[in-house]
Amino acid sequence: MDEGSQRTVVADSGAVIGLSRNNQVLRARFRAARQIGMDIRVPVVVVAETVRGNGPRDAPVNLVLAQTEPRYPLMEEIARKAGQLLGAARSSATIDALIVAEALDCTPSMIWTSDPTDLRQLLGDNRGVSIEPI
Repeated sequence: MDEGSQRTVVADSGAVIGLSRNNQVLRARFRAARQIGMDIRVPVVVVAETVRGNGPRDAPVNLVLAQTEPRYPLMEEIARKAGQLLGAARSSATIDALIVAEALDCTPSMIWTSDPTDLRQLLGDNRGVSIEPI
């Protein structure tokens, strides 16, 4: 992870779940990113993918989400960019496209993901975003 050239991390569902399950490698990345002042974004679509209620089962995910303030709303501009990415990549992976569009909105950035292949396809030739497998 080249943290020095990045300002923002965008976490996909795999990253949020890994953090909530106390994946030590991912936790170390998270701590390092926070220590150097990086912003950690969790797109609203990732919240929808990872939260299943508000009970004890969601507690670990809610703890991760509480550490990623501020939260960013899904804006029409980002949604439109996601649609453009889907069209360019001839893909139907809407949630992945929204994650990539969020990262493009805050470049330079990196995406922590459990699905690097699809995200790279959606990113295409766009610059300023690195894909970091978890």
